[in-house]
Amino acid sequence: MSAALAMKAKISNKLFTWVHTSNLIYNTCWEDPAIDRLALNLSSEDRLLVISSAGCNALDYLLAGCGEVHAVDINPIQNALLELKVAAIRRLDFADFDRFFGDGRHPRATLLYNRDLRPNISETSQVYWDRNIHFFNGKGWRDSFYYRGTSGLLAKFLMMHLFHVKALRKPLEDLINARSLSEQRGIYDAEIKPRLWTKWMHWTLSRDVTMSLMGVPPSQKEHMTSQSPGGIGSYIERSLEAVLTELPFHQNYFYRVYMEGRYPREYRPEYVKEENFDLLRDRVRNLHIHTDSVAQVLEKRPLRFSRFVLLDHMDWLSSHRHDELRREWNAIVRRATSSARVIYRSAAQKVEYLDNLEVSVDNQPIRLGEMLRQQYALARELHTKDRVHTYASFYIADLP
Repeated sequence: MSAALAMKAKISNKLFTWVHTSNLIYNTCWEDPAIDRLALNLSSEDRLLVISSAGCNALDYLLAGCGEVHAVDINPIQNALLELKVAAIRRLDFADFDRFFGDGRHPRATLLYNRDLRPNISETSQVYWDRNIHFFNGKGWRDSFYYRGTSGLLAKFLMMHLFHVKALRKPLEDLINARSLSEQRGIYDAEIKPRLWTKWMHWTLSRDVTMSLMGVPPSQKEHMTSQSPGGIGSYIERSLEAVLTELPFHQNYFYRVYMEGRYPREYRPEYVKEENFDLLRDRVRNLHIHTDSVAQVLEKRPLRFSRFVLLDHMDWLSSHRHDELRREWNAIVRRATSSARVIYRSAAQKVEYLDNLEVSVDNQPIRLGEMLRQQYALARELHTKDRVHTYASFYIADLP
């Protein structure tokens, strides 16, 4: 690698590290929990470890019947968001909870926070929300919580560009009102695609700053480009085109929340549905939140887990912290039950970095690729139904 490329990589990694450890990145989870439910087949006997992200899916797994959920994140701000959700579930009625996390705004957010929520979160989370509870006040040009955090900031800028510069508000509304895939395809091909995928849009999406705001590290960007012809812009174009033309868009709350600043009333995540609220309030006692790495959580606690949800973070570890990837999998193998299942996602079309990763089993080295029993057919089937569709591949693997 030339000195210039080495310096560029160093700067990119420092930018990502600063963004990822000093800010709220994800204000909503971008992994489809409906797919996870089918992959995990949860029961009250399961103890599950998941990377927290925005906490939506940790709560969904409880509703799906998981006996115990451990949410882990190295970023304390992501866990501060999950703590706030848990406090709101326990202390607010559904109408107020729905305004916070369904609408992303509440006229009495600060009052309710000081009176009901703040006393029920950790001191670390209090420090963050004391400064930032105004995210929910519904004021200013980012008038929704879902336009806050780095991903929300990026979403707001992109929607302003699409609505006011590209004049795509009406075509996107027509897309929401469409009730067939053929109608969606017609709208997309005729009105959206020609205006959306310009050279400027491809250039903007490929910038390191844009990727960092979305929580995508340089190493994951490399996975996108190395196995995807056309670079980052083409990768995102193909992913979004599948969402807009191959899946019912009117039901897609993942994208509509950024278009509208709130979840659509008739299509909200399971944890923000009134019919699930009492059950969630009862089961949230089985949620445990850890600000730590996956490996550290598993090493410190003598617990065995039957389910692991690793999201896409191994893309970053595979090149940036290979030692930590090995440490993590050694910890997973030691703490996994005999019926354990792991699910993970990747920006790479084919994950190869686990194949030759050596782990220790009964003090004997074994390659992880020889150990994992991949459920390729089920993973491919579910991946086609993923409403987010931002990942190139999805994996379901059983541990012997």
